[in-house]
Amino acid sequence: MRVRWPRRVFAQVLAAQLALTTGVMTLATCLFLAPLGSELDDEAMHRALAIAQTTAADPDIAREVLTTAPSARGPVQTEAEHIRRATDALYVVVMDTRGVRWSHTNTAEIGRHVSTDPSVALSGREIRQIDDGTLGRSARAKVPLLGPGGKIVGAVSVGIAYASVRERLLDAVPALLLCAGAALAVGALAAYAVSRRLRRRTHGVAFADISALLDEREAMLHGVREGVVACDRFGRIRLANDEAARLLGLGADATGRPLDEVLPPGRTTDVLAGRVTGTDLLTVSGRRVLVANRMPTRDGGAVVTLRDRTELEQLGRELDSTQGLLDALRAQDHEHANRLHTVLGLLELGRHEKAAAFVAEIADTHRSSAEQIAERVHDPLLSALLVGKAAVAAERGVSLRVSAATLLHDRVVDPRDLVTVLGNLIDNALDAVAGHRDAAPGGAVPGERAGPGEGPGGTERGGTEHTGPRADPFVEVELRAEHTTAVLRVADTGPGVPPALRDRIFAEGWSTKHAKHTEHPAHPPLPAGREHLTPGETAAPDPVAFHRGRGLGLALVRRLAERYGGMARVTARAGGGAVFTVVLPEALTPAPAEGDDTVGDDTAGDGFAERQLMAAGEPQ
Repeated sequence: MRVRWPRRVFAQVLAAQLALTTGVMTLATCLFLAPLGSELDDEAMHRALAIAQTTAADPDIAREVLTTAPSARGPVQTEAEHIRRATDALYVVVMDTRGVRWSHTNTAEIGRHVSTDPSVALSGREIRQIDDGTLGRSARAKVPLLGPGGKIVGAVSVGIAYASVRERLLDAVPALLLCAGAALAVGALAAYAVSRRLRRRTHGVAFADISALLDEREAMLHGVREGVVACDRFGRIRLANDEAARLLGLGADATGRPLDEVLPPGRTTDVLAGRVTGTDLLTVSGRRVLVANRMPTRDGGAVVTLRDRTELEQLGRELDSTQGLLDALRAQDHEHANRLHTVLGLLELGRHEKAAAFVAEIADTHRSSAEQIAERVHDPLLSALLVGKAAVAAERGVSLRVSAATLLHDRVVDPRDLVTVLGNLIDNALDAVAGHRDAAPGGAVPGERAGPGEGPGGTERGGTEHTGPRADPFVEVELRAEHTTAVLRVADTGPGVPPALRDRIFAEGWSTKHAKHTEHPAHPPLPAGREHLTPGETAAPDPVAFHRGRGLGLALVRRLAERYGGMARVTARAGGGAVFTVVLPEALTPAPAEGDDTVGDDTAGDGFAERQLMAAGEPQ
C-alpha cells in the first residue's frame, strides 16, 4: 500500500518535524552507544592492567617462582587465587620465562604453556588487549614479573570477563532509550503544537494552494483600478499596489516604513492610520480626490482601499456650474419677458421714443458689465467665469463686484488652476452671503450673526457675532499680478470665519453644510479647560463636522496654492464678513520687456506677493 504524503501545510510540517526528531534521536542514541562500548572495553583493560601491575609488584611471588615448582597448592597459586577473588577478575595467571603457568583459575592448566603469546610481556613491555583464551573472550593485560636486581623472571596475565563488559553496556541501553523516548515525546508534542498554530495561521490550505493564492493575490492587487494599502498594527506599510502608489505618490521604498513617515501630515494620513473613522471617507491627495475605506484585520493591522473620485468630482462641479447657469438663464428669461412686456406696453401707448431708449439702456448696461470684466481680466476662461458667476449671483440676490484694482493680462500659465481656485472661492462666498441673508427673519440681514452651522444656509465656514445692518449683500473679486505671481482675493459680507477656525476650514471634509452622513474624529474634543470627563459624562460633539461629499473646495484651493509654493488664508473683512486671499507664485509668464503688469499704486508696490506670504500667519 502506497503511503501518500499529506497535502496540508500543517500536516506536512508535522510529518517533517516528527521524522526529523526521530532521526535526530536515533542518531544521537547511536552516537552515544558507539563510544560507550569502546569506553567500557578500555575501562576493563585498564582495570586488568592495574591488577596485573599490583600482582607483579609483590616480591614474594617473584621469589616463589624462582624457588618453588608449579603446583595447584603452591604459594603462587594460593596468592593468585586470593587476588582474583578479591578483584572479581576472570583469571590471574603467573608464568615463568618459558611461558609455563604457575597459577590459573582452572588448576588443571597449572604447569602447562599459556594459550597466547607471552613474548611481549617477557621482553619487558606491558600489553592490553581483547582476546580469546581457554576461559573465553576477555579484556586482558600482561606485565613482566621482575625478580631481584630487576631481572625478568616471568610475567603476570590478568583477564576480565568480557561478558560483564557487555552486560554493563546492555544495562545502560534501557535507560538511554528511555531518555531518548522522553526527548522524542517532547519533540513530538512541540511539533504538534507548532503544526496546530500553523494550521490556524494558514487556515488548513495546501502548499500548492498557497502558491496559487499568492499568484492570484498579486494579479488581483496589481490588476484592480483601486488602490490597496495594507498596514500592520504598528502603522507600517506591509504592501501597496501600483494604483495606491500612483494615487498617494508612494516611492519604491515605502514598504516597511510608517505611514507618518512616507505621507505628509493631513487628513489622508489620518484616514489611513485610522485616526478618522467612517466609511467612504473623502480626502485629497495632491490634486486628486480620493474615497477611502479602512477595514481592520485580526492581527491589529488594517487594509485601506482608495478610489479615485477626481473626475467624478470635476463632473459634479461642472454639473453644479451648469445648473447655476441654467438658473441664471431661467432668471434672465423671466427678466427678458418682463422687459419685453414693458417695451410692448410702451409701443401700444405710442411712446416709441421711450421704448427705444429703454431698449438701448438695457443693452448698454449688460454690455458695459461684460466689457468691464473683459477689460480688467484678459484671460478668456477667467473672464467668462466671472461673467457667468455674476449671472448666478444676480439670480441669488447677491451682487458680484469686480474690484477697481483688478488687472490681469493674458499671461496665465495654466488658466484651469486659477479657474478652480476662483470658482471655489466665489461659490463658497455666494453660499455664505445667501445663507446668512436667508437665515434672518424675512430675509433681512440680521443685526447679530448666526453661529457656525446655524440656519439653513451653512457653508464651509462658521460664524462670528457681528452687529450692524447690512443692506446690500455682495461678493467682491480682485485679481492682481505682481511680476509672475498671481494674487486672488474674494471678499464677502457673509458670517465671516472665527479666528479659531481659520486653519481648520482648509481641511478636507470640513463643512457646516447639512449632509446625510457625518463623520467625526475618533476622539471628540473635551470641554474647554477640562482634561478628563466625570463618570457618565460624554464629550460634546465638535461643532466642526466633517461631511462626506462636502468640504473639498477650500482643501483643493490650499493644495493648489501649496503646489505653486504659495499660500491660502482667510481674514476678517472690515465691516463684517471674510476675505480669502490666495497667492500663486510663478502662475504667470514674465511680462514683455516694454511693459509691466503692475498697476502703480494698486499693487501696493514691489514685493507685494512676498508681503502676502509673510502675512499669512498674522492675526487679523
